Amino acid sequence: MELQPSALDMSSLIQDIRTILQQSRQNVAIQVNVQLLNTYWNIGRVIIEFEQKQHIRAEYGAETLKLLSKVLTQEHGKGFSKSNLYKMRQLYITHKIFQTVSGKLSWSHQCELLDITDDAKRNFYEKEAANANWSVRELKRQIASSLFERLLLSKGDDNKRRVAELAARGNEIAKPSDIIRDPYVFEFLGIPDEKPIVESDLEKSLVMQIEKFLLELGRGFMFVGTQQRITLNNTHYYVDMVFYNKILRAYVLIELKTEKLTPESVGQLNMYLNYYAAEVNEPDDNPPIGIILCTGKDSVSAEYALGGLSNQIFASRYVLYIPEREQLVAQIEAVLNQR
Repeated sequence: MELQPSALDMSSLIQDIRTILQQSRQNVAIQVNVQLLNTYWNIGRVIIEFEQKQHIRAEYGAETLKLLSKVLTQEHGKGFSKSNLYKMRQLYITHKIFQTVSGKLSWSHQCELLDITDDAKRNFYEKEAANANWSVRELKRQIASSLFERLLLSKGDDNKRRVAELAARGNEIAKPSDIIRDPYVFEFLGIPDEKPIVESDLEKSLVMQIEKFLLELGRGFMFVGTQQRITLNNTHYYVDMVFYNKILRAYVLIELKTEKLTPESVGQLNMYLNYYAAEVNEPDDNPPIGIILCTGKDSVSAEYALGGLSNQIFASRYVLYIPEREQLVAQIEAVLNQR
């Protein structure tokens, strides 16, 4: 007697086939993308070699691209505009060896990256976009919000070594301080900077835009919930926002303050962290991390308020607009020049 496969068996078989097809399509997409990038890189290479052979100066190079664009567009259709050919040329100049071009990123990603003239900054965004699987829109947002500069400023010991590390490896997350940014940028909330806002409204707005908030927090964050209750001696307390970072294997407790950092808020968060370490953490979890997001912090007060604690607590500012890049760069240069 032949046995008919059960519905459960068939479901498992179908899922296996779906997985194979999905992986196959992804592999094909990656191969097509790498081939496209290789094609554009080689076009950039032959343009540069032609210019060098003909000793073409910059003012005549633009005319060469214009003529080339006209011919290639007639023969091969869209994709060969003057600006696109210029990007191909830039791709070769930036990556003299094709193997240094990330196959995880699309041509649209590369076009955004090629607009960054600083090598260290461009290398950082390239690695972060590949590591975090950013869309082109996400990449543009992180560049516009000056993530590179903010990560540098979040360290109290900024120096040239830190710049080199970000350029070489991106933002590696190995310890709690690696997830901290200063300031955090909440421009996606659409709240005018001059408009007063209460903490509960700020929290609700962040929850409504949780995907964008997770992007701003960085890699490895998973949302647990808001207003997570803690009960001590029959008194209820509530943590504003709780996340879990799977890279650090630790809970991250965030307190939102619509004022400057105060010692009281540090003490309150320290109590929450002690509770999570004793009552919530699993054996494989690392000690929880606390972040106070506030409108400002005095460096001296912050040093005394946060110093000497056994728990990892950080205080960072948040802003409701994208900060001026020139101002952030000036702050970085001032720190580097002190060394």
